Amino acid sequence: MTDATSSAAPSTTFAYVSYIRTTPERLWAALTEPGFIKQYWFNCNVETSWKPGSPWLLKYEDGKLADSGEIVEFEPQKRIVIKWQNEWKPEFKAEGFSRCVMEIEALEGAVKLSVTHSMERAQAQFIGAVSGGWPRILSNLKSLLETGEVVFASK
Repeated sequence: MTDATSSAAPSTTFAYVSYIRTTPERLWAALTEPGFIKQYWFNCNVETSWKPGSPWLLKYEDGKLADSGEIVEFEPQKRIVIKWQNEWKPEFKAEGFSRCVMEIEALEGAVKLSVTHSMERAQAQFIGAVSGGWPRILSNLKSLLETGEVVFASK
């Protein structure tokens, strides 16, 4: 008997789930409005039209490109999928594109936010790096929505 997963390409995945005391509408706005994103994502700017096939750019405050990619899926108040490539660190860029999936689900009095960032590469260094970055970004997002303040100030 053959294991069906043995023929699959090796991959590295980071998954994070947070429960946020907010509405799906407020969380969706926080995930998609550049002014809001900048507040919890360490003053980074996101540029995109949020349409499948459109470019997605994440830029540092000084305008330097941090990450780039493409919107793969966009289902308002439910799901965003981004084809994502690191641009600032040569060894991460050399690994190629990753896939980031953000899903929201309304619950009683809260919203579940699931972020899964993966790459079809065994032991991807980039996924190792985002596993340290996403918790800080998402903690900022949760705190900002619930209290009006971020946990980690901009560097």
